[in-house]
Amino acid sequence: MRFFSFSLLIGSGALLGHLYLWLRLVRRLSPSGRWRIAAGVWLVFATGILLFRGPVRGLGAPRVHDVVAYGWVAIAICLVVATLVGDLFALGVHVAGWIARARARSAAPSPPSEAGAAVARSEAPPLVAGLEAEGDPALVTRRRVLAAVPHGVLIGGGLLAGYGSFRAFTAPEITEVVLRIPRLPRTLDGLTIVQLTDVHVGSFIGRRFLQMLVDAANAQRPDLVVITGDLVDGSVAELGGAVATLGALRSRFGTHFVTGNHEYYSGEAEWVHHLDRLGMTVLRNRRVAIGDGGGHFDLLGVDDWSGGKRRGRPGYDLEATVAGRDPDRAAVLLAHQPENFEAAIARGIDLQISGHTHGGQVFPMTRLVSLRYPYDRGHFRREEGHLFVSRGCGFWGPPSRIDSPPELVKLVLTAG
Repeated sequence: MRFFSFSLLIGSGALLGHLYLWLRLVRRLSPSGRWRIAAGVWLVFATGILLFRGPVRGLGAPRVHDVVAYGWVAIAICLVVATLVGDLFALGVHVAGWIARARARSAAPSPPSEAGAAVARSEAPPLVAGLEAEGDPALVTRRRVLAAVPHGVLIGGGLLAGYGSFRAFTAPEITEVVLRIPRLPRTLDGLTIVQLTDVHVGSFIGRRFLQMLVDAANAQRPDLVVITGDLVDGSVAELGGAVATLGALRSRFGTHFVTGNHEYYSGEAEWVHHLDRLGMTVLRNRRVAIGDGGGHFDLLGVDDWSGGKRRGRPGYDLEATVAGRDPDRAAVLLAHQPENFEAAIARGIDLQISGHTHGGQVFPMTRLVSLRYPYDRGHFRREEGHLFVSRGCGFWGPPSRIDSPPELVKLVLTAG
């Protein structure tokens, strides 16, 4: 039901967005009936494949669907934003014109007598007296500016879409954050954790992108690598070869993984087995000790907050994960979604590392995501507990990143 609701939300957004583009952009750019019809047919088609994306992907060509549908969404979002900016600009031009005309009327001399007006009309050149307003330079300039707005919208939207796609596929930013963990053993002071999350290997992201992430992660010389879910969008049969690239990750204490909601959509049991064969440690509601002879801390991992619920299978279980744990030992929790943070602190967690939100990924969602996730991106602190929410390394849906660039996170833990 939730998946259906989400699909309905996407379809409804597509319907409204495409209707807006038709009314405010296509009709102003396409005086020709032929071009209008072609644009209208495309918008109806795009709305349909987004509204019924589940059945369409199930026809056996998910990659084609994703490239066509989500590739267009990346462009359409930018066109909608640019059209909205253009409409606001046009409104400003109209308001400025109204103000100018109002000032001109208030500053105009009192109207002449009827006899004087008749003389003025008789002296005016033919056709000019009735067209003085039409020849007003300010009015002509405003009309020219307004006529150019749709073309500016099309160019601006295209440039914005190009930038968003470029940023989505280029190297992520390195975000380094130092966190004080009082219970961390002194021998582990300065321990570094590199986080990869929300890569979404699938129709757009493959081996080449993963190799770039591996190189960036290894360059940080981490003590520990963690992958906090939503690694894939597809089956092991489809993507297992590309994901094997992550076997080249190198760190002192190895690579640890927890499931995200998209692993549940893609067959989490098969993926857990595959990642285990690649040498990763998969934490499914359990913990391991990280450290050496000088001291340890607990690294805990929980299954995704909602994936199990949606699929009717076992999922998130914090209670089982912390059961029997030494409360005097520092604890770091890997959880895909930034949910239940306060409960984790109450159970002795010093640091929770999460992803899932993408920081909104694309404007304007980057400014709205906090309405759903109060912990939307970055570092948060409650009492002695920390939460870090990464914007993610890849993307889901439209191949675009605007106002929320991808990031690779390096957390430096300090003791005392």
